[in-house]
Amino acid sequence: MNTRLMALTGVAMLGSLYAVARVLQILPGKLPIAGVIALHVLPLLVFALIHGAMFYGRRGILIFFVISFIVGNVFENLGVATGFPFGRFYYTDAMGPKLFQVPILAGLAYAWMGYLSWTLGRVILGNLRSPLVGTRVITLPLVAAFIMIAWDLANDPVWANIDRLWVWQEGGAYFGVPLTNFLGLYLVYYLVHQSFAIYLRGRFPAANPLPAGYWRWAIIFYALCAAGGIIVVLPKRVSAVVFDPMGTPWNVSAITGACALVSAFVMGAFAVIAWVRLSDQTSGINRL
Repeated sequence: MNTRLMALTGVAMLGSLYAVARVLQILPGKLPIAGVIALHVLPLLVFALIHGAMFYGRRGILIFFVISFIVGNVFENLGVATGFPFGRFYYTDAMGPKLFQVPILAGLAYAWMGYLSWTLGRVILGNLRSPLVGTRVITLPLVAAFIMIAWDLANDPVWANIDRLWVWQEGGAYFGVPLTNFLGLYLVYYLVHQSFAIYLRGRFPAANPLPAGYWRWAIIFYALCAAGGIIVVLPKRVSAVVFDPMGTPWNVSAITGACALVSAFVMGAFAVIAWVRLSDQTSGINRL
């Protein structure tokens, strides 16, 4: 088996594991929820590590992961303790072991989704073969944070109010999730990506241009995350209504339907735009 085939096989296996996790999410009881979340996080974490190392080197991608994990966990724990910057909430025990008040898997999610969002941002802005300089040092983190926040808009109401991975103590306008959650998350995502941009400023990426297929895989994995938010509409939930801690009733079909729409028309839009921009930029690059 040649190297190319081995790489494609490995990527396909990681994507398949993630897809299985999303299916298991809508089939409660088939696997403990902590196991389902681990299958959400770990395959894409491995993909991001390998994919990122090919362009930024081992040191570069490890620095991104360290930044993501530290910044994410600091703000998540601060949020649980004080309510800033997301609003008052706490994690249940459903996601497994915690680092202080935050599940380890939640902290790791900042790294893999942060990496996918950063990569799509880089493709959309058209900066694949040159160092990060000038206004791109600011604009790329801003765009990457928007791409990443779409993932939360597409999933947080389901994870909080249906799967009960965490609890918003005062409810919120977006199907029981406070709007401050998304403002706070955007701030944190921006800080993660801005920190990495400062590290990369002026540094040259991989010496040789990587094939179009390299970038395409990151877009496919982001699109796969979007598809996972769409299939939540499929199962018939036992309960037609859920209640947030304030006693406000929320229609489950409305929650899943809205999340599916965001997945399709916001996350999906970012994926399509990135795909088209990639085609425009790589016409002269060898294709995988």
